[in-house]
Amino acid sequence: MTDDISKMRNIGISAHIDSGKTTLTERILYFTKRIFAIHEVKGKDGVGATMDSMELERERGITIASAATYCEWKGHRVNIIDTPGHVDFTIEVERALRVMDGAVLILCAVGGVQSQSITVDRQMNRYMVPRIAFINKCDRSGADPHKVVNQLRQRLGHNAVMVQLPIGIEDKLRGVVDLVSMKAIFFEGPNGEDVRHDEIPDEILDEAKARREELLDATSMFSDELMEAIFEDTVNEELINKAIRIGTISRKLTPVFVGSAYKNVGVQPLLDGINRYLPDPTEVENVAVDLTQNEKEVVLESRTDKPFVALAFKLEVTPYGQLTYLRVYQGAISKGDDLTLSRTKKKIKAGRLIRMHADKMEDIFQAGPGDIVALFGVDCFSGDTFTDGDIIYSLSSMFVPEPVISLTLTPADKKSQDNLFKALNRFTKEDPTFRSYVDEESHETIISGMGELHLDVYVERMKREFNAEVTTGVPQVAYREAITRKSVFDYTHKKQTGGAGQFGRVAGFMEPSESGSYEFENLVKGASIPTEFLPAVDKGFQSCLSKGLVIGAPVIGMKVSVNDGKAHSVDSSERAFMAAAVGAFKQAYLKAIPVILEPVMKVSIEGPSEFQGSIMSSINQRRGLITSSSEDGIFTTIEAEVPLAEMFGYATTLRSLTQGKAEFTMEFSRYTKVPESLAEEIKLRIREKSKKEKNS
Repeated sequence: MTDDISKMRNIGISAHIDSGKTTLTERILYFTKRIFAIHEVKGKDGVGATMDSMELERERGITIASAATYCEWKGHRVNIIDTPGHVDFTIEVERALRVMDGAVLILCAVGGVQSQSITVDRQMNRYMVPRIAFINKCDRSGADPHKVVNQLRQRLGHNAVMVQLPIGIEDKLRGVVDLVSMKAIFFEGPNGEDVRHDEIPDEILDEAKARREELLDATSMFSDELMEAIFEDTVNEELINKAIRIGTISRKLTPVFVGSAYKNVGVQPLLDGINRYLPDPTEVENVAVDLTQNEKEVVLESRTDKPFVALAFKLEVTPYGQLTYLRVYQGAISKGDDLTLSRTKKKIKAGRLIRMHADKMEDIFQAGPGDIVALFGVDCFSGDTFTDGDIIYSLSSMFVPEPVISLTLTPADKKSQDNLFKALNRFTKEDPTFRSYVDEESHETIISGMGELHLDVYVERMKREFNAEVTTGVPQVAYREAITRKSVFDYTHKKQTGGAGQFGRVAGFMEPSESGSYEFENLVKGASIPTEFLPAVDKGFQSCLSKGLVIGAPVIGMKVSVNDGKAHSVDSSERAFMAAAVGAFKQAYLKAIPVILEPVMKVSIEGPSEFQGSIMSSINQRRGLITSSSEDGIFTTIEAEVPLAEMFGYATTLRSLTQGKAEFTMEFSRYTKVPESLAEEIKLRIREKSKKEKNS
């Protein structure tokens, strides 16, 4: 393995569901000689792909948890994280992209840019990750790489440029044309391991020349040297590759590769592209904040002689203790080193240092900048920063979306109950989008997550890994409340029970906030409320937001402005003003005409065109609004917005409507007002539930 950091690549493989991410990773591992036999994701041999090491992943043929591995290709070390495609496991993609320097965006040559591709692309933009695109499945019926490149430009806004052309298409795919070297590449041998370079076949030569002109045109914008060479007709491969690299790293250019991972076509040139065009750790700017200097921003340097800084981006609880995945940004770590956890300033010893290959561990003694390693037996949370103690830096954590669906869990017996809590403890620590709590009123254990599949997988894992027999209850929709108009409050809190009393008056108004989140505004003139009590007033209002007065749901989108009040020199205290704020909230809230809001999901359904009518009517029956519909003769893609409450059990309905040929994905879009008739129904249901609980 090379120690030269410029020859290191940290990449994530991301895409929409079923586009071939795990299959591509399997081929990469095979061609780089990390594995010596190829196994398919849904293979008949029952082994399953290397990166899908979880039993559930192999059964379902999907990736659930991101898996890390590394390999070597032509003197470069490539650390790879294979991520799930399903939006229910979006946190796995978030944390992978947070620590990646570059990414491979895979697109299906038939399906093209799908709604989930847009989500993945947005995640890459959030972490400013340079990427190259790989159009996979060019051997499939209906494959059209040129259409996909146009979609990349139009739907994702990429400056996409093809660096390869397929030789043949669909079942006639037999190789690719490299537009940089203007050579045809064929993949021979039982698994395509023998790469043969040849002259471009005559039938594709004209198109190759035209596409090369496009490539030169796009890349010359990033290199004056290349532009001069074009005018002087002295263009060479090195100049083109240099220009593509500059464009890719600046995220102003997306080189597009083509092939079929399943048929072993185009994988080795893609590996060359990863080496040539994606950045090494020194070419990516990573910023931390110095906690000892008022959170001053510090740019980290990928050097071993600098103080150590690393981010814990993923946790796994194994039978041998907690496994913490680390990305090293600066400095070096050796086995036995003392580390400091920036959040708690606690000192920790790095006992066992390992490098992961899917679920297999390989002991190492040292790791430097850019390395992705794992530590055993370290107690920390996902998103924690580690340093060597000389400095106390903190790196920004990954974006964590809010859960949108809940289920109630009832353990079968006392043993299952104990095991259930062990499972919940582990899963909530591992996955920030999986939450669990005990409802104060109903005393039920409730789990929340990103979708039906997300929760379904965790319930299955509770049964298999923890022997916790549980039954699930009706999913709870995460309703919210919001006020619709301005309402004035003027409330005085007085309490006199011998000794020091309590006194606090707050006056002002509440109104819907434009930002959609809670805002507090201080408009108090003079000293009618002493400055030291204003945070207590703010705190008092915030304490009411967790439970609205309509159905007891959290309140969102409220702005509170306090413009007057009164304090007593002896009886006023923070506690008194908090109580006054709570009283003011109760006084004004119902006058502000609160409404119930429900989560609306962005739903994307893909299926054969013959079922388009049935799919659309199933959306309309669910209070859905169809936002777009596209058809390519074989498949139809329907985008819609549907309330989450109407989506439970939709997977079963869709399967029966389309003979199991259609699939859908959904992600949270926004909150909208519940229709009046339904709001009354929800209120009645909540009232009956609380009546039952009181009687029991």
